[in-house]
Amino acid sequence: MRKKKVGLIVNPIAGMGGRVGLKGTDGLETLKKAIELGAKPWAEDRAKEALKQLVHLKNKIELITYPKQMGEYTAISCCFSPKVIGTLSGSMTAAEDTKRAAREMRDLGVDLPLFVGGDGTARDIYDAIDEDLVVLGIPAGVKIYSAVYAATPTRAGELAALYLEGKIREVIEAEVMDIDEEKFREGKLSGGLYGYLRIPFQRGYLPGAKSPTSVSERYNQEEIAAEVIENMSDEYYYIIGPGTTTKAIMKRLNLDYCLLGVDLVYKKKLVGKDLNEATLLEKIRKKAKIIVTSIGGQGYIFGRGNQQISPRVIKEVGKDNINIVATKRKIEALHGRPLLVDTGDEELDKQLSGYYRVTVGYGEEIIYKVIYP
Repeated sequence: MRKKKVGLIVNPIAGMGGRVGLKGTDGLETLKKAIELGAKPWAEDRAKEALKQLVHLKNKIELITYPKQMGEYTAISCCFSPKVIGTLSGSMTAAEDTKRAAREMRDLGVDLPLFVGGDGTARDIYDAIDEDLVVLGIPAGVKIYSAVYAATPTRAGELAALYLEGKIREVIEAEVMDIDEEKFREGKLSGGLYGYLRIPFQRGYLPGAKSPTSVSERYNQEEIAAEVIENMSDEYYYIIGPGTTTKAIMKRLNLDYCLLGVDLVYKKKLVGKDLNEATLLEKIRKKAKIIVTSIGGQGYIFGRGNQQISPRVIKEVGKDNINIVATKRKIEALHGRPLLVDTGDEELDKQLSGYYRVTVGYGEEIIYKVIYP
């Protein structure tokens, strides 16, 4: 029986801008700034989490990847002997490297290319091969609006294994979405549907694409803001995560804010706007609380678009000081699915799992489950 060919394409800079508050890593200048701010690569770690789920198939598959940090190092570290193809265009990888890798894997008849990155990486894959191959994304980007990514790297590896073993056969067309990073950094969400890629499907492994906030939610957001403010204590710093629901709190306090960034409030005054991980840790000098909202349609409260609230920040604040707010529409859109965490620290994610009180209106709470998928 012919060995299945599995591709691995790692965008090594994916997600580097998250914890330093850059909301993405598209473009050489942004990457340089991220490095100056102390950003560390994490895409390879995410790739390893996925690849570990395929180790039991090592003798039944042929792993094909690109040189060095684009997959070779990851594959070898997971005890694979990969077939390395192609060449890199320079010391720092670029979008064209991803596109070229995808095209070469298509020409080699790869059965399932796995790619590690965010929305920009998904666009590059789409540009290169459109719907010619069944592919699957391993999430590592700052912003992930596309539905082509599995819920977590581990889930990506498990889903890939099921597909390669023939245990699931269903394939769906999933949206490739992207937004304008320059506008995103200015607090403006601009973007939309870019195309479709074919991915394996099994319920429970894919979170689905994000959904936008509707006008009808604004009143509900005002109610939530009133409830949160009424219960604010002068003893705590409040880390306010990104999103329209959380930023309704800032509006009601008449404070400046960054819609897609992380702000810090103390005694109902703004003490930090659009902060990164390092600044948050520096500014929190006493007790703190984190206020986050779920990302519509997917349900992530940590790990998508708010990586500034890093594992270090969460550990410093403590699980008991996490406040979740969500409009009723967003909770209903989950159809009973739990809220999700994917911080990149598996032990922390497991600790964060459990039941939380979620503020859904003025004087209204529900008990809702949070899991590491």
